[in-house]
Amino acid sequence: MKSHFVQIGKPALAALLVGVVLLLDAMAACPALHKMIHKDAGKEDHDCAVMMFAHGKVESASVEVPVAITTVPVEATPQIYFSFASTAIENLPLGRAPPAVSSPQV
Repeated sequence: MKSHFVQIGKPALAALLVGVVLLLDAMAACPALHKMIHKDAGKEDHDCAVMMFAHGKVESASVEVPVAITTVPVEATPQIYFSFASTAIENLPLGRAPPAVSSPQV
């Protein structure tokens, strides 16, 4: 029984409430529509839900939602690179050497 209400009842109730608010808004905007419901709608002392809605005398619940901001500590350590100069002889195959200068020294 409860699941039947959840499946059908809640959406139907929500649609009905939206329809009531839209009808009140339409009746507040169109005095002819308001007079169709109330014959004394044009009087100054007339007080109904339409007039309350038109004059902003509608209260709504205000909800304050706390926002939790999580902070993530970030630690940055500098990366140190070391480079050493080495001769190319270590990288050459055995029995090979860098080319020698063929011109005689002057």
